[in-house]
Amino acid sequence: MLDTIGAGSAQSAVQLGWTGVVRFLHFTPRAFLPMRSAEQINLVAGKGIEGDRYMIGNEEGFYSHKPEEGRQVTLFELETLAALKRDAGIELGPEEHRRNVTVEGVPLNHLVGRRFWLGETLLEATRLSVPCRHIEEITGKAIFDPLINRSGLNCRILQGGIVRVGDIVRNAA
Repeated sequence: MLDTIGAGSAQSAVQLGWTGVVRFLHFTPRAFLPMRSAEQINLVAGKGIEGDRYMIGNEEGFYSHKPEEGRQVTLFELETLAALKRDAGIELGPEEHRRNVTVEGVPLNHLVGRRFWLGETLLEATRLSVPCRHIEEITGKAIFDPLINRSGLNCRILQGGIVRVGDIVRNAA
C-alpha cells in the first residue's frame, strides 16, 4: 500500500490540508531589547516589519552583519512552546523565542519554498530558522538543542499590509 502513495499526494496534503491562525505578534527596534507585543504589525513588501530590528535599510539586529533578504519576517509555532514544556520541562513565552509571529495550526517546516497568506499579506518561506546561542543568553534557558528543527521559519514579504492577532494563515495555492 505504501508503495502506491506518490510524492504528489503528500505534497497536496501540505498544500491543502491546513489553515492556521496568528496568536501573537512581536517586534523590537534593536538587538538585546525585549520583544514588544503588538495587536497588529505592518509588513512592508521587500523590506520587513515597520519598527523591527531587521527591516532592510534600518538594521539593528544581532545578525544584521549577515544581511538576508529572506528574513523580513519570522514565524514560530505555538505547538512548539507546548512541546518544549512537555518534552524538556522548559517554559518559554511567545515573546522569548525572538520570532515575530507566533502561529497555531501551521506546518512551518513544510512550507520552505512555498507561498502562503498571513492575513492580508503574502509571504514566501525562504528557509527554516535555526536555534542560536544568542536566545539562550537572553533567556537564560537551555533551549538550543530542544529547538533544533523547530525553531521557526524565515520569510520574504511579497505583498505587504497589516497583520493582526487572530488573522487566518492559509496556503496560497
